[in-house]
Amino acid sequence: MPPTPSPEFIDQLMTEAIAQAKSAAALGEVPVGAVVAHNNAIIGRGRNTTEHDQTIVAHAELHAIQEASKKLGSWRLNECIMCVTLEPCTMCLGAIRLARIPVIIFGAGDSQQGAVGSLYDLSLDERLGTPPRVIRNIKATECQDLLKGFFSSLRT
Repeated sequence: MPPTPSPEFIDQLMTEAIAQAKSAAALGEVPVGAVVAHNNAIIGRGRNTTEHDQTIVAHAELHAIQEASKKLGSWRLNECIMCVTLEPCTMCLGAIRLARIPVIIFGAGDSQQGAVGSLYDLSLDERLGTPPRVIRNIKATECQDLLKGFFSSLRT
């Protein structure tokens, strides 16, 4: 398992994930962004593209995992860190666990679909392998504000 990332590195990862979320919002997508890091470098980036791709599996985390896997030449990301602006859903947490990512950082909780403590907590289920280290509420207000602003603009 990688060491606990420094507060500065966590901030850097979330800043990039937020940039990905803003990019998604600019394209009319729900503003969720994700990055995967390895050896203190970002190797995978993703943003929601569900509307553009017209597929439910086009979540930010899955894009970031795919890019990271290509860079490393392996689906096993057991020395990586996932950072995402919104608490992962069950599908994304399943992918994170299957990829064996040992550290999950997220910003805003998700009371409707969150699978890392808000609605469910599949991160603790040892039947899925070694539970990942979870770091919550990083720049949570900024991440929540992106989502609130996006959905508010849809209603007007």
